[in-house]
This record gives sequence, C-alpha cells and structure tokens, in this order.
Amino acid sequence: MSGFAAGPDPGSVHLWFCPNEALEEPLAETLAAHWLDEHEHDVARRFMFPRDRRQYLVAHVLVRRVLSLVTGVPEAEAAIWRSSRGRPFLRSAFGEGPGRPVPDFNLSHAHGHNVVAVGHGRRVGVDVERTDRAAERGLEWIVQSYSPEERARLAELPPGRQRDRATLRLWTLKEAYAKARGLGLGLPFDSFAFELADDRGVLRFRPPDDDTADRWTFVELQPRPEVLVSLAVERGAENSGPARRLFVHDGFPWGRSTPRELPLPVPHRSPPAPAGPGRLIRPTPDPRRRP
Repeated sequence: MSGFAAGPDPGSVHLWFCPNEALEEPLAETLAAHWLDEHEHDVARRFMFPRDRRQYLVAHVLVRRVLSLVTGVPEAEAAIWRSSRGRPFLRSAFGEGPGRPVPDFNLSHAHGHNVVAVGHGRRVGVDVERTDRAAERGLEWIVQSYSPEERARLAELPPGRQRDRATLRLWTLKEAYAKARGLGLGLPFDSFAFELADDRGVLRFRPPDDDTADRWTFVELQPRPEVLVSLAVERGAENSGPARRLFVHDGFPWGRSTPRELPLPVPHRSPPAPAGPGRLIRPTPDPRRRP
C-alpha cells in the first residue's frame, strides 16, 4: 500500500511521476478552477503559450491532489506558502503535532512531465529532465556552471550521447539538491560536486562549505526511457534517522494505488576534518546492495 492509511511514515519518501497526458486538458482546467489559489491562478494567466499553461496546471493540480492524499486536507484548502526564494511549502496540516510533522514537498516539471516528492520530518528536492534536451541548444552553457572536477570528468567522456547524458544527470542532481536546501539559483553550482556511477547513482558527494555530506541521500530514476529524475533526501532529525524506503507512484493519483517500493541508499559519509578543495567524500557502503 501507499503507506498513508496508517499516517505518515518518517522512514519513507514518496515520489509521484505524472506525464501531462495522464490528465486530459479539459479535466485539468476544471480541477485547476476549483483547486488552485489566487497566486496560482495569477501565474497561470500570464502564460503566453497554451502548452506552457497546460504544463503549469497539470503540475499544480498534481501537487494539490498529492497533498490531499498525504494530509487529508481537501485540495482547495491546502495553504501553500512560498519562501522569499520562491520555494513552496505547506503552512499547516490537519492533525499535525510532534509525531505528525507538516510534510515537506517539492515539485519539478519540464517538457510534459511532472514529478512531486514528499517527505516527513526531512527536506526533499526533485528535478526532472528529458534526455533529448541536448538537441535543443547544446549543453556546454550549463557545463560552465559546474565544479572543476565535474568539468574534468565530463571532458574525459567522448562527445555525444554519453557525455550529454552525464551532463544532464549532474544538472538534475544539482537542481534537486539546491531545491531541497531551499536556495535555488542562490547556490552556485560550482560550490559542490558529484561523482557519478557509470549508469546510475552517486559515488561521491562534495557538499558546499556550509553543509555536510552525511546529511543527504541521492537517488536517480528513469521513469520513462527519455526521462531523468533526481531526488535529494535529507537525513532528518536525529530521532527519525535517515529514510530507508522510496515509494514511486506512476500517473495521476486518483486514489491510493500500490506504488513501486525501492530501498534508499544510506547518506554519504563526512570525514572528521573538512574536505579540501576538489576533494570528494566517499559514501558509506550500503549493505543492502547486491554485489
């Protein structure tokens, strides 16, 4: 089951992947008219192109439906506020208290795909991209924002599909981490670094100077052959410990459908002394991984 029937599980994180086509356009318009708040309606009215408006409506209807499933609050009654940097957060929820913290959520949408992540007692950040993004305008312009060690590793890869995929993997990971921190564009992308496994997964993470590696877990998913999703999960409060399970839901959540369950890797390990420039921190081996 989804894990919500018995209340929020602080040891779990949930992620919903929903393409635009999972919600027909007239229905998205109807739900948006009833569920979205004045701020969201104002943003929707500003879009010049119908495809961009449709993307926005599906994404934000999805957020409100997910939050309703998680908290029991009707979709139109969820009080969503925004930080000074634009990060949305749920102001309150029914039944909240010491054992039921307000859930943290994060949204990403791009090129007809929408992703929402939810955690309890911990920050989450998520980002989604299409793998064919490189065909639009190339990726060298974003590589320039990466750390020196990341740029060096990318330069070692042959030009073309392999390098483009690695570039986008780094981009989604960086976006997910910056969004989980609530800093967005205020966090320079060259101030932290990832080293990637060949196909999927983070081997090493060098955090910015104001953070520690052992605070975070990172997950890469590919819900469709042409779609990359990265998720950053905070370790959370000491009494809750790191999240251990990830539940992945596919499609628009009309009900509590059975999701796919995946183990979450353990947080990365920080050494006793701060890492020097360009040094990457090795993760703690995960005993649950198969050899």
